Amino acid sequence: MTGLCDLAPDYIRAIAPYQPGKPISDLAREMGLEPHQIVKLASNENPLGASPKAYLAMQEALEDIARYPDGSGFALRDAVCAKFGLKPEALIFGNGSNDILELAARAFLTPGSEAIYSQHAFAVYALATQAVGANGVMVAARDFGHDLEAMLAAVTPQTRMIFIANPNNPTGTMLQKTVLLDFLRQVPEQVLVVLDEAYDEYMPLESKSESFSWLGEFPNLIVSRTFSKAYGLAGLRIGYGVASPGVADMMNRVRQPFNVNSVAQAAAVASLNDDDFVERSYALNRAGMLQLTQAFDTLGLEYIPSFGNFVSVRVGNAVDINRRLLEQGVIVRPVANYGMPEYLRVSIGLSDENSRFLNVLESILKNSN
Repeated sequence: MTGLCDLAPDYIRAIAPYQPGKPISDLAREMGLEPHQIVKLASNENPLGASPKAYLAMQEALEDIARYPDGSGFALRDAVCAKFGLKPEALIFGNGSNDILELAARAFLTPGSEAIYSQHAFAVYALATQAVGANGVMVAARDFGHDLEAMLAAVTPQTRMIFIANPNNPTGTMLQKTVLLDFLRQVPEQVLVVLDEAYDEYMPLESKSESFSWLGEFPNLIVSRTFSKAYGLAGLRIGYGVASPGVADMMNRVRQPFNVNSVAQAAAVASLNDDDFVERSYALNRAGMLQLTQAFDTLGLEYIPSFGNFVSVRVGNAVDINRRLLEQGVIVRPVANYGMPEYLRVSIGLSDENSRFLNVLESILKNSN
């Protein structure tokens, strides 16, 4: 078997697989807990679940589950275009926005080319780059966010792509739209910019980047969005990308024919038509963010101001604190693999879930002193 594994390229064998947040079922088995005793604030999921309209649409879609899904995603394409004023030929659908990131890498990166991303940015940027044999160039962060000047300075003749997350995960930092627009105007036209906006729905209206309106000026821009966060469809894995028609066409050429299942498509269409649910999700997130950050202030803990549905808090010995949280049935996300060994990333949950985490954390900290 060792000989067979050696047939894989060096850059594949060197990949360290992505580590997702711990599932509730795993912790229940490990600690002998009942699943209902566990609070999971680790994976930036919507604590409200999904839109009621999405649930109804899923039930209807199940009646036709023996059929292949619409490979072109016609109904979803129509809904996204109507919602955001986009052209059908600008869209790419994916098995989560993670798929969009990988499609961009597969379509445009080659062995020996370079992709630039920031320190403390989403791990998939490096993984997608490495998976196609391209070279990843990580640029040091500035105040836990993207240093756009340094990223521009890192561009070489081999650079083919720059990944930007706004807001960034796991730090929650945000780039002002004027700064981002100025950056795009300085990027060489042969370098693609992948703007990952997975948490866009959690941003205040005045802070949103208006990225879709920039596509006419920047044919080298790819915007990725997801239904996993504010829309609450993480388990269905559905996202989409928006790009100039030529770029979208290249990405669609490497896309699997039925990469988005029919249940996910139906749920996404219904979710786009439920603004009230997204507004409730936004309001709950704002309230929960305030609940956590005020408590961190009271506890004297540093945290990174966040524009997502999570916040990263500095707790010192994060490995030990995380272990003790798990023992008490609370799952959060250690981010040592993001170069932040003293931090835990905490997703915003329901008020009582946030309270449970805070009470357990306070007890741990008091017993540590």
